[in-house]
Amino acid sequence: MEVLYLGIDPGLSGAVAFIKNGEDPIIIDTPTTKIKSGKKTKRLFVESEMVRMLIDNISTHKHVQVALEKIHSMPGQGVAAMFSMGEGYGLWRGILSALYLPYSLVTPQSWKKELMDGMGKEKAASCYRAQQLFPKAELFGPKGGAIDGRGDALLIAEYARRHF
Repeated sequence: MEVLYLGIDPGLSGAVAFIKNGEDPIIIDTPTTKIKSGKKTKRLFVESEMVRMLIDNISTHKHVQVALEKIHSMPGQGVAAMFSMGEGYGLWRGILSALYLPYSLVTPQSWKKELMDGMGKEKAASCYRAQQLFPKAELFGPKGGAIDGRGDALLIAEYARRHF
């Protein structure tokens, strides 16, 4: 039985990774848009694009297993950042449920303990580890910097592949 595994980092700078055995992974940044509100610019999720992205990438697969990162508040994190994370987390749960996609909630501690044991805590560490496992994955930008969310999403998908 061929299974397509998805890993979702639910933040505004998150991503969705798709792994199918024997193929290079596909990683798509979470669809967002920027809006101007007075002097500030805000980023918002684009729900319709989130749905379309999933449908476009899973439509030919009979068996799909999704791992969604289970978020929680952390000391020192701002209220706005936590609200945004919670919003993304809720949107993804709703979209997955509406599309009848089975999903499991995976804590960062679980997937990081297994896949990043002994590695640094900086944000780019997940991209470096994911690059070791998937050398062809596009995890870094043109200037060489890690693209936030991509490494996490890919490692969450790999965690799902190993466990589900």
